[in-house]
Amino acid sequence: MSQPEAGVLGLRENRARDFGGRKAPGALGRPNPRVGTRGVGGNAVRSAISGGCENTNSNMDICTNGRRSPRLGACSAKNNVSRVVHPSARVGIGGALADITNVAGSLGLQSDKAKISKPQQHPLQPAVPKQSGVVPPPQVVDMLVDVPGTCDASEMTNVQNVDEYVDEIVNQFFDDENAFLPRADYMSSQTDITSKMRTILIDWLVEVHMKYRLRPETLHLAVNLIDRYLTKTPVMRKRLQLVGVVAMFIAAKYEEISPPELHDWVYITDNAYTKEDILVMECTMLTTLRFQIMVPTAANFFEYLQKVNGCDAVHRNVAEYLLELGLLDMRMLQHTPSQQVAAALLLSNKLLKRSIVWPAAMAEQSRHTEQALRSCAEEMQQLLEADRAGAGGQLQAVNKKFSLVQRQAVAKMKF
Repeated sequence: MSQPEAGVLGLRENRARDFGGRKAPGALGRPNPRVGTRGVGGNAVRSAISGGCENTNSNMDICTNGRRSPRLGACSAKNNVSRVVHPSARVGIGGALADITNVAGSLGLQSDKAKISKPQQHPLQPAVPKQSGVVPPPQVVDMLVDVPGTCDASEMTNVQNVDEYVDEIVNQFFDDENAFLPRADYMSSQTDITSKMRTILIDWLVEVHMKYRLRPETLHLAVNLIDRYLTKTPVMRKRLQLVGVVAMFIAAKYEEISPPELHDWVYITDNAYTKEDILVMECTMLTTLRFQIMVPTAANFFEYLQKVNGCDAVHRNVAEYLLELGLLDMRMLQHTPSQQVAAALLLSNKLLKRSIVWPAAMAEQSRHTEQALRSCAEEMQQLLEADRAGAGGQLQAVNKKFSLVQRQAVAKMKF
């Protein structure tokens, strides 16, 4: 089947086909602005949860009817539009994660062979000049963040940074952060899942997030949605992976220019859940959270505070490494997002041997003293030491991510 023409008519036809002419539930009442798809391989991180097995359909790798299989790079649509093929995100998990998956072997990302593809060219995005020394216009800069080989966006003026409103925006983040926190002890009210299962789920989501090259805000928002939903609703272990996928689905809609499509989320679960399952859970999650989706997360505070701290590329990646390790541990839920960011910067200053570990400017702008951050920083240091001692152990996604050259290989640094 040939792909529908991009545009309003094409999108309507596409959605009508997917949902039988009905409006897709959970669509938030807005048309889907996405054009094109990005494929990613997947394995069922079956909640620990299910203890059941799924059979992988080997025929899924075959490109038929002009459609590109997400697992293959050779097939393309009939319109001959060049598509970016991402590395397979099939996350093979063994050991402690065997409770959540039917895949025994490890087919995950190999740090020494990983290649991060450039994001797909958006139809409305201006072409990036290729000549040496040519600086792209400001409107292109935001598209270049985290793309290897491009200019450092921090060195250019970006009108979308709205510098004149920074103080008001940051103040609003500080005012709102306590209103949208999950309960740190919510797992005590869950009868069928454990904190270990949550850790396994988020570790898997980190790797999916990396393979799709999504924004940091998407990952942190997804984890916030998961924890807030689990605070309010008991969940069976067989449905835990569905909660995680739907949280990432919602977060990507809010944060990404070209978020993964609905069928991509079905695919990465190895068809453990149907499109209908995901859409029904999306409606349930949005209703449970009263559509309070855009909330302050650590990613929102990080951009502001790392500039105040004067971080270079290595320093920035060390702090992000600490923050993402914190996502896996429920102990971090007792700290606000701004505390986690401040503690990560404090610990990174210490690890990189800065002469002044916590400057007065950081204490003022973060609104946290060194003494107040000590407990959170010590817990992060314990997570760091455990991760480095076991090189990620059975939960390898964060360690692999920050062992990449694109991340300055900070997970391998000797502090």
